[in-house]
Formats: sequence, C-alpha cells, structure tokens
Amino acid sequence: MFPMVTGFINYGQQTIRAARYIGQSFIITLSHTNRLPVTIQYPYEKSIASERFRGRIHFEFDKCIACEVCVRVCPIDLPVVDWRLEKNIKKKQLLNYSIDFGFCIFCGNCVEYCPTNCLSMTEEYELSTYDRHELNYNQIALGRLPMSVIGDYTIQTVLNWTQIKIDKNKQLDSRTITNY
Repeated sequence: MFPMVTGFINYGQQTIRAARYIGQSFIITLSHTNRLPVTIQYPYEKSIASERFRGRIHFEFDKCIACEVCVRVCPIDLPVVDWRLEKNIKKKQLLNYSIDFGFCIFCGNCVEYCPTNCLSMTEEYELSTYDRHELNYNQIALGRLPMSVIGDYTIQTVLNWTQIKIDKNKQLDSRTITNY
C-alpha cells in the first residue's frame, strides 16, 4: 500500500508542475500581445539604414588618381582599374573602373583607404537581379547617386528598433537635463 501512495503523490506533483509550466507559457504569450509588430511590409515599407551601413559603393570618376590602393587593400582584389600613363604630364589617366557586386563582401576597406575619397558607401541595399552579369558595375553605374529612402514619397519609412531606443534615450537625457 505504501508504494501506491507514493505513486499518487508523484503523479500529483507532476500534474502541478505541468500546470505551472502551462501557466508560465500563457503569461509569456500574453506579455507579447502588447508589443508592436516587428515585421515590415517590404515593398511598401522600408527600414532606414543605420548611420554606418555599408551598401553599394559610389564612385566619383573625377577624383580618382588611379593609384590602385583600393585593389591592394581589397581582400579579394575585386576593383578593376584600367589606366594609361600620360608621358607628357607624367600622370596616370583613368580609363575604366568597375566593381562586381556579385563577389564584393562589402567590407569597406576600399572606401576607408582611398586617399582622394573618391569612393563612398551608400545606403542602397537593393542590388538583386536575375542575371549575375548585371552586378558588374562600371564607372557610370557606380557614379549614379542612389535615391534616398526618405525622399521617396511612395514608400513609408520605418525606423529600426535600435534607432527608436537611441531616440528615446536622447529624449530622456534631454528631459533630465532640463529638469535640473
């Protein structure tokens, strides 16, 4: 008879433990009902890229001196720089500059080490195509300025959660300073 009583006690303890776990899961589920949705309806809503986002590279042809520093610092030797030496002025003349974004890892080394600042990272992240050969951008395509997400009136912009938190902290800081 004693083993039968301990069996009932164990069964009762397991039932109480299971009910507690179910109660905890319901509490977690109910706590998520008050939160804002995280999903973005992509084609119609776009998130604003962060300040140091590394998107498509912008190239300014007139500033480039064909020094090839960008090729040397690139981990995969990606930028293709074609130039010829002008003997009468003893300078390099840039003929062609291209980057294949199908292979680019967007590390930003070329932008960081460029001595003339002719390269810069943009906020453009929509580079998908159906043909991988379209990802090979020459100096004309690289020189095209991207359209800002904020400037497009057909798209609703959404701030990232980190930007919202930073903005709230700035507001709190400004309130505490003004209260004193």
